[in-house]
Parts: sequence; C-alpha cells; structure tokens
Amino acid sequence: MTTPTIPNALGAEAAYNLADVAKTRPQYAALTPRWLTRFLEFKGLASGLYRVNRVLEQGDTPLDALCGQDPDDKQIPQGFAPYQAKPREYVLGSISTIVNVAASVADVYSSPYDQTAEQLGLAVESLRERQESQIVNNDDYGLLKNVAESQKVKTRRGSPTPDDLDELLSKVWKEPSFFLAHPRAVAAFARECTRRGVPPATASIGGGVFITWRGVPIVPTDKLFVDGLKNPKSQAGKTNILLLRTGESRRGVVGLYQTGLPGDQTRGLAVRKRGVDDRGLVSYLLSLYCSAAILADDALAVLEEVEVGNYYDYK
Repeated sequence: MTTPTIPNALGAEAAYNLADVAKTRPQYAALTPRWLTRFLEFKGLASGLYRVNRVLEQGDTPLDALCGQDPDDKQIPQGFAPYQAKPREYVLGSISTIVNVAASVADVYSSPYDQTAEQLGLAVESLRERQESQIVNNDDYGLLKNVAESQKVKTRRGSPTPDDLDELLSKVWKEPSFFLAHPRAVAAFARECTRRGVPPATASIGGGVFITWRGVPIVPTDKLFVDGLKNPKSQAGKTNILLLRTGESRRGVVGLYQTGLPGDQTRGLAVRKRGVDDRGLVSYLLSLYCSAAILADDALAVLEEVEVGNYYDYK
C-alpha cells in the first residue's frame, strides 16, 4: 500500500495570518431608503414653533364678488377674509441618544475606518429612522393621528384595489404627490391590479423605481406598520395607505426642523461632545428636532383596514 504524499507547501490556515483582509463598514440591516423624508418638503425653523393660520371654512370662497354686468345690481359686495382665531401651533419634538466610545479603542483601532465616525454615523442613521417613524406615528403630530375625518376611506373588500386608490385620489385631488404604504401593502395592490389585468406602470423618481397609479408613485415604507409591526411574521395582516400632497406653497404636508443648532451635522440634527469620564469613555450627545404639519385637511387622506394577505392562483 502506497503512503499518501503530503505536499511540501505552506497551508492556507497559516497563510491567512499574513493576508490583507478586505473589510466593509458596519452594515446596519434595519436601515431603509427613508423615501418619506427624502420626498417630503422640509421647512427650517429658527424658534422651534410653527403656526398654521387657516381661514374659518376650509374649501369655501371667503368673499362674495360681482360677476358680469347685472343691470339690477351695480354694487360691488364688501367683506373680508376671516382667519382662524386660535390656529394650531406645532412645537418641535426631540429625539436624542448618547453614544460612548472608549478613547483607547478609538486611538488604536481606527484604521482603516475611524471608530468614532462609524459609531456616530450609525447613531445618526438610527435617529433618522426614528424621525421618519415619528412623522407617521407620533401621537401629537404624526400623519396617521391627524387625518381629518372627512379624509378617511375604508377598503371595499379588504384588499387594496384600484377603486380604493381612486377614492383616495378623489380626496387629495389637488396636485397629489405620492401614496405611502408598507411594502406588503404595495405588493397586495400590485396583485389586485394583476388580477384585474391592469398592471401598474413604473417610474424612476429620485433614484428609486416605484409602481404608480394614475401617474402617482406608490412609495414604500416600513413605518406604516402591519398589525403594529414593521416586519410581521404572519401572511395576513392589516395596515393603512396614505396619500399626500406636499409643500408649503401647495398647502400640503410639510416637515419641520430646527436651524442654527450648535454642532449641526445634518438637517435638524446636532452632535455635541460631552467630555471624557474617569474610565476613558468619550461621550457624545445626539439630538434631532423634528415635527410635521398638515396645512390643509385635503392635503392628506388615508385608506384604512387594508388587508395584505390575499393571494390568487393564476391559471
């Protein structure tokens, strides 16, 4: 019997110790594109307060006028445009966290990536995710909590159908900007369209590709929860779909943030170094100030009780 020959060469395990390893930055799986805050128009505030002045009757023409040449009535009507006596004021909310970095770790292990910068970068991304969630769900200024009763629509059969989205468009018909829906709701709507033989068109907007309905993009976000969850485990579940008109000039939905912050890093977010403690921990305070305002009731509508778990067998 012949004895196997052992190769006279360096093994891979030992060679690994001399090899350069290509590394990535820390990958944060929970990050999303945050299309809502990318597409929403934001207004900077110097005082942290935003007052929305409205006329008393939304949608009504406040003044009478003389039209044409009526021989029986030569007098031009008089009057004034009334303002709301107690307009709503929005106060910026704060989202804060503290990040600690060991000075010894930052000193020794910051090549090729700066440990402090990576820690702060991930913290900023986390706060931005929380900001988008608050714009949708906050109990005070969140979009879901501030939809006017006249702007609420319920699905006809549970699943989101083309008829349901048409109903939303009838509520926000003045320059609608985009629908906002959980990815499961977007898929459910696409299935309903496919079943009816009217697959929705797609459009490339702001670096993303979206399906559209009547030319209005349907923007996905996991901040519109399904049964209260970002990532539901069950196949079935219920959620909401929003339709927005955005921008101050269009009397739409406006995001708000604080300007002129010391240590301002990005829109409305400040990073402050708090100091070094006796253990050598360098501490940073991150604060983000934000809110959202709905300038007119017809700038926002919601489709409620949207079922995302209906599937079909296509033959």
